[in-house]
Amino acid sequence: MAKKWKELSTGQQTAVLTLASVQLALAATAWTDLARRPADQVNGSKAKWAAVIGINFIGPVLYFAKGRRKA
Repeated sequence: MAKKWKELSTGQQTAVLTLASVQLALAATAWTDLARRPADQVNGSKAKWAAVIGINFIGPVLYFAKGRRKA
């Protein structure tokens, strides 16, 4: 059974908050880039990439690696 927040050590709580912050920052940066990037500079549809970015960690990484066309 999963531990409750209060059952986690301070180090575990810090790790969870750090990883969550990194995930949110990656996703926000990717969604902002996608919104500002013209459709002709995106590989595939912008709607598809918007959904993919929502996948934890791997989504934003995939978008930055494969979703943007090189200038």
